Amino acid sequence: MRIFLVDDEAPARTRLRTLLEDCAASLSLTCLGEAENGFAALEALQHHHADVVLLDIRMPEMDGLELAQHLQQLSHPPMIIFTTAYDEYAVQAFELAAIDYLLKPVRQERLLAALQRAQERQGRPQNLPAAPERRFLSVTERGKVRLIPLDQIRYMKAELKYITIVTSDKEYLLEGALTQLEQEFTSRFVRIHRNCLVATKELAGFEKGTDEEGETHWLAVLQPGDRLPVSRRQWHVLRDRFRHL
Repeated sequence: MRIFLVDDEAPARTRLRTLLEDCAASLSLTCLGEAENGFAALEALQHHHADVVLLDIRMPEMDGLELAQHLQQLSHPPMIIFTTAYDEYAVQAFELAAIDYLLKPVRQERLLAALQRAQERQGRPQNLPAAPERRFLSVTERGKVRLIPLDQIRYMKAELKYITIVTSDKEYLLEGALTQLEQEFTSRFVRIHRNCLVATKELAGFEKGTDEEGETHWLAVLQPGDRLPVSRRQWHVLRDRFRHL
């Protein structure tokens, strides 16, 4: 069983390595590598398949709960065992289908029991629900998982089963439902059309326009000046919500 360690504290990673050496007397395993933050972990695990990730929760930039979601985009998602000094995340951890939730200082017998449970589950699919309060969207591009910061997304437009994510300098394709993203990021994005969500911070105002048949309709004006059509149904909602624009 190949195991990868993720913790922003070097002493914690050292302790886990020592515990894994002790567990190796009862279980066939190897320590594949380690990372001090979520970004480094995701990059490493795209090139080296791990069966299990021992994952800290409180880390800078990206916490372990969000990293666990992005790891599920890998072609071979690892199983997750959370290791943390805080017990208040236990419910969230198990909602994410974690194998176990170990409180620091981690004890050898608890770690061994968690790894044995992971070994029993090897080969089973790991289906995680969407994590709350994500700060990134993960997309697969040329076989590699890329993270897109939410605050860089200008708008998202659905077509068939794909969503085009538009930033200031690039577009990405994401397979999924626009409704799910709307529900998850309701404080960040607003629906202007049945197939389009716009970042509220990008909205500069609204103006009237005409379509090819000469009919009048409303347009959402985005910074720095892009215009997107607003549906009649959504205009009544937007008009009341954004009277200040």
